[in-house]
Amino acid sequence: MNVVRDKTAKLKKPRRSSRHPRQGYYINGRVWVEKDGELYLGWGRILLLENIDRLGSIAAAAKEMGLGYRNAWLWVESMNRLAPSPLVEKTTGGAGGGYTRLTDEARKAIAYYKELRDKLQSFIKIAPKDA
Repeated sequence: MNVVRDKTAKLKKPRRSSRHPRQGYYINGRVWVEKDGELYLGWGRILLLENIDRLGSIAAAAKEMGLGYRNAWLWVESMNRLAPSPLVEKTTGGAGGGYTRLTDEARKAIAYYKELRDKLQSFIKIAPKDA
């Protein structure tokens, strides 16, 4: 039995393709911090924390990122639970309205994460690229 292949059919893209493809081999990596097997900090969570700090609202921070409010809320709850002390403080509205702000612990966590990320990027730059 002969199988005829359609030569006009498109080939599928590789499963893991880069957003910014480069020629040849290169090394890439990501940093995330886990506690007891649960994600504590990653780049998306750091962006969420920075947006909360800048905008003063989980809803506004989520919207800025194109992230659903429920997911943002779950990320904040998870980070608060896994951190030594809460990263985000929330107050409900009232006469003056509510607010959301980062704690000093959050600022330390952001700085720690960015330091780890910078170290990984430095390592990647010096690693041999000829495979």
